Amino acid sequence: MTQVLLHSCCAPCSSAILEWMLNHDYQPVIYYYNPNIFPAEEYEIRKKECSRYALKLGVSMIDGDYEHQQWCDMVRGMEDEAERGPRCLQCFKMRLLKAAEKAKELNISLFTTTLASSRWKDLHQINEAGCWAAQQVEGTQFWDKNWRKDGLQERRNQLLKENNFYNQQYCGCEFSLKATAAKMQK
Repeated sequence: MTQVLLHSCCAPCSSAILEWMLNHDYQPVIYYYNPNIFPAEEYEIRKKECSRYALKLGVSMIDGDYEHQQWCDMVRGMEDEAERGPRCLQCFKMRLLKAAEKAKELNISLFTTTLASSRWKDLHQINEAGCWAAQQVEGTQFWDKNWRKDGLQERRNQLLKENNFYNQQYCGCEFSLKATAAKMQK
């Protein structure tokens, strides 16, 4: 069985991936590291849902620190960038670098992310950030699997309903929240 560190943004995005891994001889370890999520209450709701699902599956989950101020400092000057722009790439790099470091700490060479399953994200940016992170942390490799294909998106939607997951309607950061709110007002 191959161990893999799965950076997780939320339970809905993790669900089908975890199921797939467990059915394909992978032993996932969930790493919940999302300093971008705003407000803190939203962060806690997403973390709780992820933890609940991990417990149900018998998968270990590691809770990373909520370093929101460090995230804000990192994206300073990019607040007005559009979704899927430079701010998102920086955000992915921060989170996936931490995932690579955690993987190395746990002696797990392979890491991947649920971000690659989200409709809110640019897959090219995620892969760029993941490969960059692996280059920074010797002994790690980013698994750039497209977690949206092979029926996984449909299975995600089924598992969302079956598990009655909280399902957010924005990526997580305050800038995405503002953009989503603006779209809903139109």
